[in-house]
Amino acid sequence: MQLRALLPLLGPGVRNGSRSFAGTALTIGALTAAAVLLSGNGPAAGGVTVTVNGLRNTNGMVRACITAVPRLFPHCDRDPAAQKLSVPARNGAVLNFPGLPAGRYAIAVIHDENGNGKMDKGLILPKEGFGFSRDAPVRMGPPPFSAAAFDVAAAVVRTTIRIRYM
Repeated sequence: MQLRALLPLLGPGVRNGSRSFAGTALTIGALTAAAVLLSGNGPAAGGVTVTVNGLRNTNGMVRACITAVPRLFPHCDRDPAAQKLSVPARNGAVLNFPGLPAGRYAIAVIHDENGNGKMDKGLILPKEGFGFSRDAPVRMGPPPFSAAAFDVAAAVVRTTIRIRYM
């Protein structure tokens, strides 16, 4: 981000050259905040690296999403802040979710064998493979967020997700 892009955020005193004490104090504070943001010394960000195993074949794609919103898990498509990734299907496929703010997250993964972008079902049971962070157990539906959730801080979290089929 360039300083010119920050000028509208700094207020009319800075944009119009006003020299009031309040305007100067606000300018110094805003410029300090901008410098912290531009230098990358803001709130700690971590990442998650996921290795996917247990695929029954290499057809289609492995699709994953990570969310920090418990009520939207595992339907990450409803979370505008969720990160979503797709990679060609293969055992040992690696998914990287970089730059996550510190917090509690859960991951849902599907093996989209036919590449249609969704989990196919026969009656009510999934036809395609699925998995969740922390190998959260599946009983009468997807696990709750609390069963799949893990913490992310400044370091990269490495985990493996096993794909299951019904």
